[in-house]
Amino acid sequence: MTGRWSGWLVCGLAQGGAWFWPRGRHRWWQRAWRWLLTGLVVLAITAWFMPPGAGTLAQEGRIIYDRHGHVLALFLNKQQQWAFTTAPHRVSPVMRQMLVAIEDRHFSWDPGIDPLAILRAVGQMVLAGHVVSGASTITMQVTRMLRPQPRTLPVKMLEAMQAISLFEHHSKSAVLGMWLSLAPEGGNIEGIEAAAHAWFHQSPRTLGPAQAAFLVMMVRNPNQLNPLIHPRGALATRNQILRESRRQGVISQAELERALATPLPHRLYPMPLLSPQAVSVLPSGTRTTLDAPMDRAIAVIARQALRHMEPTESIAIVVVSLKTKGIRAVYSGDWGNAQRHGFIDMTRAIRSPGSALKPFLYGLGFEAGLIRPTTNVADFPSNFGAYEPNDYNDTYMGIVTATTALRRSLNVPAIDLIEAYGPLRFAAHLTAAGTPVTLPYGANPALPLALGGAGISMRRLVALYAGLANGGVVERLHLIAGQRRRQRRLLSPHAAEEVTAILNRPFPFGGPTGIAWKTGTSAGNRDDWAIGFNHRYAAAVWIGQPNGAALPGDTALAAIPILAKVFSILPGRALSVHPPTRPLTLQRLPMGTLLEIAAPAPGAQLTAGEPVSIRVLGGSRPFHFLVDGRPIPSDPALRSVRWTPSVAGFYHLSILDANGKLVKRALRAVPPISAGNVEWGGTTTAQK
Repeated sequence: MTGRWSGWLVCGLAQGGAWFWPRGRHRWWQRAWRWLLTGLVVLAITAWFMPPGAGTLAQEGRIIYDRHGHVLALFLNKQQQWAFTTAPHRVSPVMRQMLVAIEDRHFSWDPGIDPLAILRAVGQMVLAGHVVSGASTITMQVTRMLRPQPRTLPVKMLEAMQAISLFEHHSKSAVLGMWLSLAPEGGNIEGIEAAAHAWFHQSPRTLGPAQAAFLVMMVRNPNQLNPLIHPRGALATRNQILRESRRQGVISQAELERALATPLPHRLYPMPLLSPQAVSVLPSGTRTTLDAPMDRAIAVIARQALRHMEPTESIAIVVVSLKTKGIRAVYSGDWGNAQRHGFIDMTRAIRSPGSALKPFLYGLGFEAGLIRPTTNVADFPSNFGAYEPNDYNDTYMGIVTATTALRRSLNVPAIDLIEAYGPLRFAAHLTAAGTPVTLPYGANPALPLALGGAGISMRRLVALYAGLANGGVVERLHLIAGQRRRQRRLLSPHAAEEVTAILNRPFPFGGPTGIAWKTGTSAGNRDDWAIGFNHRYAAAVWIGQPNGAALPGDTALAAIPILAKVFSILPGRALSVHPPTRPLTLQRLPMGTLLEIAAPAPGAQLTAGEPVSIRVLGGSRPFHFLVDGRPIPSDPALRSVRWTPSVAGFYHLSILDANGKLVKRALRAVPPISAGNVEWGGTTTAQK
């Protein structure tokens, strides 16, 4: 057996010797060709096992796209660099063509190195005694970008081997993408994606000849050719690249002249950062439902509004597509402003909706047959046990229709309705629709739920109004493209149509028509809402202080004109106009000359030892309540106060408003009824 193996070995060596040392007339040419071929095979096999590390490619920042694939926001990587993967298709054709023509004309066929360029460079160096031109290919530049090292001969030889390995392991398109992703463009900017936004404030897809030549130039020496430091050298090198591109046929003569006349960038632009609170938690490469131009326009409206607000106030705006329930634009707060708590996404924060839930209560009431839009309801001062709601404008309208009560956002009719419908039942319907409200721990839904006595996020509230516009079918909103959520019915189509018709009326301060809208103001004036929709979009505006403090001044209607401005830039067909009613105004009625005591009523008999509610209409806050000349502790923001007569007898009530107006009323308290004190027909008898 051993003899057989040794025989095969001797035979193979003999045949190998014949391969490397052929005999015959042309043996020297054959030897040279065969040795060269063998060397190339050995080189290729060796290079296969020497690929450069691609760890640098993994050190990219996060990039978020809008629904059209446009860049929405860029975030630094862990090394605090602007570095993002840039595929060739995301770069303009002139950029790709110019890069290949200037840096590596044989890129399409060379095996990672250019042997002809290497021979040329070596010959020029031998004749001149120094380096005249380089022989670096695009693939070799990629290996250098992946692992920067000092420029020594051994390093260059290693880069050549690794370039061959890249050629063997990756396609030409992939290698070109590596160059576009790793190209140093000055400072902490890496790659064409980041460079296009930083230097030109535009997408790499729209780069022209002047911009492309500039970015190709910067890679050669980002420090010495930085136009902010060495403008003359940068201009000369860029123009040289442009002229060479013209000679290579990449650009026309007209494009060359325009590019030469284009000035160099004189500053770095801020990186794109739209809706940062909403997108900062998304993974890199996420394609959102946001529309970048619309999102940018909404941000402009929000920033304009912030200029007229107090330093601690904030604003949030959401725009939703009714067709997909995808969020098209979102402004969640003043990003980076610590005084306004700009790091909080206010569209997810739990806030009181105020009266913004009333349309759904009325819709469920219509569906249950409790009321109709034309049903007469009562709006008078009322007590619901210890709960005494009052209207925002501190007036009562008496007997009105349900349509007027909802449009005017009257509180007493809403409490009457939720008492008849059931707070637990109302909350259960909201939960079943996928939009539950948040209550204090251990608390159950109660009557104040109709006026905002619970918490809900802005996104869930907008989802409810989008469902109202969608015939009563509610679907949770989403921010990532392609997502869909479960649809749940809250209202019947007829009830949703009736509520929409009630809410469809002109804005009180001007704006587009055909918008169904509603406002909401939470207790203590902590949240100001305005929400509406047309045939295509639903939108909401929230104003408040993120820390939960009350809004300064009388700003309870500040969100309405902002909502009108939002709808003025949104496309979409207007809703059909409801039959006209008397003109609507939400402005406070001229009651400056009126100051009246609403409760207790004139001649009412109070019971000693039992608390009574004192309420005032008209006038200007704050009010001072006095009984027999002694002040009663009260909240300056309220128009009512609780007081308990200590003993039976007569009392003198005085109420003074902020303008000095005074109103008085005599009160009488009687002894409490007991087993030993019962009046029958004006006669008191003692029961034993």
